[in-house]
Amino acid sequence: MRQCEICGKGSLVARKRNKLRGKYNPTEKSRRYPNLQKTRLANGKRILACAGCIKKLAKAGK
Repeated sequence: MRQCEICGKGSLVARKRNKLRGKYNPTEKSRRYPNLQKTRLANGKRILACAGCIKKLAKAGK
């Protein structure tokens, strides 16, 4: 399973509930993935990190 190497965020299973005429329609589960991107750290190492962690790294560098 792909996950962020900084915070450990991985995929989630989500369920959508559609209401139709007062009853809930059974729907399938769907898997949601985080926005993982390859990025380079200050020491030159390349890692997979989520977009939130990349933004935090950019703020810390200023």
